[in-house]
Amino acid sequence: MPKKFEEFNLNRQILNAVEDAGFTVATPIQEKAIAPVLSGQDIFGIAETGTGKTAAYVLPMLMQLKYAQGDSARALILAPTRELAMQIAEQVQLFSKYTDLRSVVIYGGIGPKTQIEKLKGGADLIIATPGRFLDLYLAGHINTQYLKFLVLDEADKMMDMGFIGSIHRILEVVPRRRQNLLFSATMSDLVQKIAGDFLKHPTIIEASAQATPASTVTQSLYEVPNFKTKINLLQFLLKNDEEVKRLIIFCKTKTVADNIFSFIERRFGPEAVRVIHANKGQNTRINSINSFKEGNIRVLVATDVASRGIDVSEVSHVINFDVPIIIEDYVHRIGRTGRAFSTGEALTFCTEAEKYYIRKIEKLIRQQIPVVALPPEVFVEETPYEERQAIAKEIDLQKRKDDPDFKGAFHEKKKIFPPAGKKNDRTPPWKKKKFKK
Repeated sequence: MPKKFEEFNLNRQILNAVEDAGFTVATPIQEKAIAPVLSGQDIFGIAETGTGKTAAYVLPMLMQLKYAQGDSARALILAPTRELAMQIAEQVQLFSKYTDLRSVVIYGGIGPKTQIEKLKGGADLIIATPGRFLDLYLAGHINTQYLKFLVLDEADKMMDMGFIGSIHRILEVVPRRRQNLLFSATMSDLVQKIAGDFLKHPTIIEASAQATPASTVTQSLYEVPNFKTKINLLQFLLKNDEEVKRLIIFCKTKTVADNIFSFIERRFGPEAVRVIHANKGQNTRINSINSFKEGNIRVLVATDVASRGIDVSEVSHVINFDVPIIIEDYVHRIGRTGRAFSTGEALTFCTEAEKYYIRKIEKLIRQQIPVVALPPEVFVEETPYEERQAIAKEIDLQKRKDDPDFKGAFHEKKKIFPPAGKKNDRTPPWKKKKFKK
């Protein structure tokens, strides 16, 4: 039987906020993490996204901070993306609403003026992306000497995004005596390295096997020959609006995301869809996510920049229009559905060139993704010559990656020169023997 929140050593203000949020029983990661965090232990938490891990560290941290004190922050939560930082900030505000604790969220992409003003007003918790935190610290707007808690959330994504240098710089400017909490969905070599630098004799909490998708998510794989057939399959699935109620479509590039957005907008109207990627302004991204959360739009098209910052309940489906090249992103993409105790479906469209990454993903998650036949109503387009060439070239590159001696259709042809001294001698000058007179 899952534990009820009443069974944890949390005060009445926090329990009331938890109750208002509609939470009654703890998820496995919350059940395993809350007590050790309350007792002051360093934590290395391994849990896939959508398991309630934010509450697993926020609730006991709020309990220990208790009330507002001074102007300088006593807790710092670092997140890899703006969207995730904002999502964590929402959770902090939700659970601290019956306390006087003050929280400030800081991230790049917008001017720092408003964020600096909020910091001047005093903060007990700071939720930040590493780059903006360092900018404001170096400019003298943040005092770190009173920090008692330091949290790295989605550590694997931070490593993927190249934040290891920024994390080490932050570790140099925070007090040595502090409680450290690190959470990650996967345990890559870089995550283990930063954990070794960051944590002291940590308690390891594993809510599920490493990089295992939530059991509440049903996975399916469609093998398709080309881009146009992917579009036809997407159109077929979108017609079923009774089943596909709220959908996130993940794409590899901004160009593909914009093309899919334009296609859905033409077919189903502008009120049906929004798109978010790195070229969209911060306010546009926030408004799009909020419209999706409120149910004003049915489809959100996104690149991986947003895959870890969308915390929306009742997402019925996730579609991987492209298979992710960073294979760990697969777990995070499909974790947008089937969150906590809900169920959801994750559908992946895969061309011949993308099967290479599917094999790697299946090895990572230690399970096979069931292949589903294309519905007979979906028209299978003929693959254009250019796309056929691109697929063949990609397969060649993959084979060469696994076997450096592999020579495919697209390898460079070596220049063969006739022997020196012969007619049409094309031997490079630097290879010709020079004789002294």
